[in-house]
Amino acid sequence: MSKIAPCLWFDNQAEEAANFYVATFRDCGQEAAIGSILRCGDAGPGPKGSVLTVGFTLAGQEFVALNGGPHFVFSPAISLTVTCADQAEVDRFWERLSEGGEPGQCGWLKDKFGVSWQIVPGMLPAMLRDADPARAGRVMQALMQMTRLDIDALRKAYDGAAAG
Repeated sequence: MSKIAPCLWFDNQAEEAANFYVATFRDCGQEAAIGSILRCGDAGPGPKGSVLTVGFTLAGQEFVALNGGPHFVFSPAISLTVTCADQAEVDRFWERLSEGGEPGQCGWLKDKFGVSWQIVPGMLPAMLRDADPARAGRVMQALMQMTRLDIDALRKAYDGAAAG
């Protein structure tokens, strides 16, 4: 069991969201599972038998989905980052998680539940931290022009080749 598990507050879609995330990660070749489901009892806070929380894991990270009501909504101030091995994995996660949501800039997207995600190739942080500021700068400039990240275009920028 993880020491820390992010809790995602939903109005009443906790179970639907947990199932969507687990199916997405499984479809993208990652380990994912639904864990325990806590249902409301006689004391509430929801109708007896309705889902209060759903535990789930994505690629070894535990999460809790809570049906907390309409009091709070997600914002991009917190996002979940998926580090991808290659372009095919970037594309699979992007397609699945953006389905019914909206794409954003620089590899960010908002899913159909309003949760913000960053779909990032694993090699990107090293490129952005390169000791050569010109290389890192070209990568940042290319990145800022993208929605879904394109590894080939990022590599070309890194190497100094014109993107095309």
